[in-house]
Amino acid sequence: MDGRDLVRSVKAVGSGGAAQGLRTVRAAWRRRRTDAIGLARRGAERARVPGPVQEVVPGPGGGVVRFARAELRITVAVTGAVFWGWDGAGPEPSYALAGRCPRPDPRAALEPDKDGGWRVVAERVTVVVSRHGAVEVRTPGGVILRRDLPPRWWEPVDGGTARWMQRSEVPSDARFFGLGGRAAGPRLRDGTYRLWNTDPGQPFAPGDDPLYITMPVQMVVADAATHLVFHDTSWDGTVTLREGREGAGSGHDRAGVCEVRMDGGPLRCWVIVGTPARVLRVWASLTGAPALPPAWALGHHHARWSFGSEQEVRRIVAGYQERGLALDAVHLDIDHYDGHRVFTADRDRFPKLPSLAEELRRDGIRLVSIVDPAVKAEPGNAVYDSGSAEDAFVRDASGRLVEGVVWPGDCVYPDFTDPRVRRWWGGLYEERLGQGFSGFWHDMNEPVSFTAFGENTLPRSARHSLEGRGGDHREGHNVYALGMARAAFEGLRALVPEERPFLFSRSGWAGMQRYGGSWSGDVATGWPGLRASLSLVMGLGLCGVPYSGPDVGGFDGNPSPELYLRWFQLASYLPLFRTHASLRAGRREPWEFGDEVLEHARVALAERRRLLPYFVTLAHLARRTGAPYVRPLWWSNPENRELRDCEDAFLLGDSLLVAPVLESGVRRRTVSLPRGRWYDTSTEVAYRGPAHVEVDAPLGRVPVFARAGAVLPVQGEDGGLALEVWAPARGRSGGGLVVPDAGDGWAEPEIERYVTRWKGRKLVIRRDGDGDGGEPARPVRLRGQGHA
Repeated sequence: MDGRDLVRSVKAVGSGGAAQGLRTVRAAWRRRRTDAIGLARRGAERARVPGPVQEVVPGPGGGVVRFARAELRITVAVTGAVFWGWDGAGPEPSYALAGRCPRPDPRAALEPDKDGGWRVVAERVTVVVSRHGAVEVRTPGGVILRRDLPPRWWEPVDGGTARWMQRSEVPSDARFFGLGGRAAGPRLRDGTYRLWNTDPGQPFAPGDDPLYITMPVQMVVADAATHLVFHDTSWDGTVTLREGREGAGSGHDRAGVCEVRMDGGPLRCWVIVGTPARVLRVWASLTGAPALPPAWALGHHHARWSFGSEQEVRRIVAGYQERGLALDAVHLDIDHYDGHRVFTADRDRFPKLPSLAEELRRDGIRLVSIVDPAVKAEPGNAVYDSGSAEDAFVRDASGRLVEGVVWPGDCVYPDFTDPRVRRWWGGLYEERLGQGFSGFWHDMNEPVSFTAFGENTLPRSARHSLEGRGGDHREGHNVYALGMARAAFEGLRALVPEERPFLFSRSGWAGMQRYGGSWSGDVATGWPGLRASLSLVMGLGLCGVPYSGPDVGGFDGNPSPELYLRWFQLASYLPLFRTHASLRAGRREPWEFGDEVLEHARVALAERRRLLPYFVTLAHLARRTGAPYVRPLWWSNPENRELRDCEDAFLLGDSLLVAPVLESGVRRRTVSLPRGRWYDTSTEVAYRGPAHVEVDAPLGRVPVFARAGAVLPVQGEDGGLALEVWAPARGRSGGGLVVPDAGDGWAEPEIERYVTRWKGRKLVIRRDGDGDGGEPARPVRLRGQGHA
């Protein structure tokens, strides 16, 4: 027995209620015992490297290079994406990929290179394989973007899963982004980042890692080009990063370094080269287009753990209505369940949920339900009984049900890596729809089991179907939430085929955007938590998940009026705009922070409502192109090194630049502008970038800039769609895209393209394809003409 674990056990029993504390102690010891029986001890290992080239077999788009002790399969696809896999690993099966893999590029062929190596030359990329197994990715001009050194495996002598390590070098000027939702981002500094979806068990701040969504997906931005790299294995691992230095030491550049270490799984990799926009477009073609949220989900949401009753929900909604504040959705947390049991309702506190939902819907407000994966292990519980009949729950290596502890008490867990189980779980959402819910947020799906010590998740030896291949939780853990989201999305598509599902999830993995978005999880209340909120949204966007947002005000504690307002202002420009807080935290309604904050929050809500058509357009463009709504300032200027290091502002689509206030007491701030002409939307004063400008940031607003020439879809005074046009510089032209969509259905609206240009002293706005005849059919508001 570990003495420290014994101490933790005593503490757990003595805090938070003896019954629940005792359960967490039992769960921790049960988990340890299960793994001691179900996992073989790692004994002696032998190290292996590829060795020298022995044979080469050309194939479509590349071929196979056989070394003395390993073989490498390499393929360049017609999209320009590069795949390579060691020791027979192919692109499939993969939880990340959607549909069929892209066709190999017929023009790309494996051919000899110097020094006994080989290369594949394609239109957008050249891949060079050295005679000892190093792999270089180069631009068509020959500039090296990354060099993966020969990998190393550690294989158990008596058989079992091999660990592996891949060390890579990137240019000295490169910067790293991505790896899922990282509080310390969006630019990832030197350090080690774990790849294991984790509930930290307490509100987190920028120094906490890992968090709920980890992905082996990096975007590397350098002078020569941007590239995305994805190591397609869901096993536990780490990524250690070290940024390069220019002119280090004796005057020579020091390359940046990325070292990936995995506890198992295939060593296979995708690399996509190009501009940031092109990289994410190809990434979306590989892993699936982002789900399109219904239009109402792009409005303002209000949540709390806990509202406590239907009367409390009505009181909150009335508070918004009486003050003329926009509200589009109310979220119910676990307290609305009967004893925290999923797919139930507390008939005492929420006796008429369908009536409440209908009442809210008449006022344009949707009801959203939390859904946890853990099912109370209790005969008579309908979900437990039906799941048991389906043999739906995860078992251990001995065939016994794996039990954990979550809010309802002792629980079992559906195996979402089994298609049969996903169909069963997806059908359960019929109960939620019958209660009147329009959307769903998935929580606790890392998955979580409360334990007094050790990891707060399932035993690593727990068995999973893994689509019939069979395996354990070491491989299934990181894709558990992905499978849950898929089950819900496909179930809702079948149950309500005429409506777009609305789902967002605390945990997930590469490809989760196919089914919905995410939110920050339990971000700590404080200015560091505010900064972490922006980091998470930007980092997830660069991994292909465009829809996310934080808990406004932080999950715990009591934000000051200033902190709450600055959080509210930031979130009003993020895809998911939701207030939320813990049961033990202070209130989060805008009127709880005084009249001044209330009036400023009213302005932020009105601006969000005005920009709703722009958010709808960004959602449609994200689905079609993979581009996130929220983009780093370097998005269109990745060669600008200063912008790569800027983390306190962002682009909202192509047309707006938002510079939130992330520190206390700030009333004036410096903003980095990318190249081009930008208007301060408050004063309409024009600035030319690249530049650093200092502008006012009073408590009532944050600085926002519009790109000269932009055409923004906005809500007009009559509630319809209007065009806000920012004048291009004299002699220049501009334009913008508009995707009109007011509903929840599956119709693909036509993209409207508008162009702006000067004709003498008159600014002309035309819809592309209409020629020179006629004005746009939509109302137009011209801005910035006096400063053009």
